[in-house]
Amino acid sequence: MDATDRRRFLRRIAGAAGALLLGGCDRLSQQPQARAVLASAERLTAAAQRLLTPRAALAREFTEADISPVFKPNGSTDPAEPAYRALAADGFRDYRLAFGGLVRRPYSLSLDELRALPSRTQITRHDCVEGWSAIGKWKGVPLGGLLDRAELLPAARYVVFRCADRLDADGPAYYESIDFDDAYHAQTILAYELNDAPLPVANGAPVRVRIERQLGYKMAKYVMAIDVVASFADIEGGNGGYWEDQGYEWYAGI
Repeated sequence: MDATDRRRFLRRIAGAAGALLLGGCDRLSQQPQARAVLASAERLTAAAQRLLTPRAALAREFTEADISPVFKPNGSTDPAEPAYRALAADGFRDYRLAFGGLVRRPYSLSLDELRALPSRTQITRHDCVEGWSAIGKWKGVPLGGLLDRAELLPAARYVVFRCADRLDADGPAYYESIDFDDAYHAQTILAYELNDAPLPVANGAPVRVRIERQLGYKMAKYVMAIDVVASFADIEGGNGGYWEDQGYEWYAGI
């Protein structure tokens, strides 16, 4: 099975899982048995992706000629939190990205310090669960090296991104998570530039994560802190992400 055939197969599996997820809108999906079916579909999608796609396989990269004229922002586009607005008003000069959780050496970086680190530039396609796609040129720091700098403890299993935005005024701040397969993937970066310019606020300034082998809702914007954890059980709804707590799949591989 070549790469094209593998991708088609994975899309069919993802489509089947998505159909089950859409079924979650009716009352039946609220029953424990239906939720178990949804969870099984997610596990099948993740298992098939990992079985058919090598761990280090790269998402397709494009040329500058392929870059979309406009990279559509979605979700939050201008966080209302006072602390974030104060940072943005001052050009993020006081921004600090904190690394903590199950690490031996917690630390934080300013935006200038982040920009001074070895970087990666990639032109990739963003696939949104809403059905649209866009191609953009991203520059940022590979996440894996930043995690190594913090020295992970043996119990560490997941990376959690804590963000400045809230999709509901009275709701929790946005958060997302990935496992170490994706955290250490070569194309997983903390991006601070889009199309050769500082990342716009609408697209997640000052820093957003790019996880190129997953759907767009995994790519958290306005990242303020990164925690390494053993479990999601005590984080918000316990499912590993804002949208996952609403019923989306935790693993959104494409």
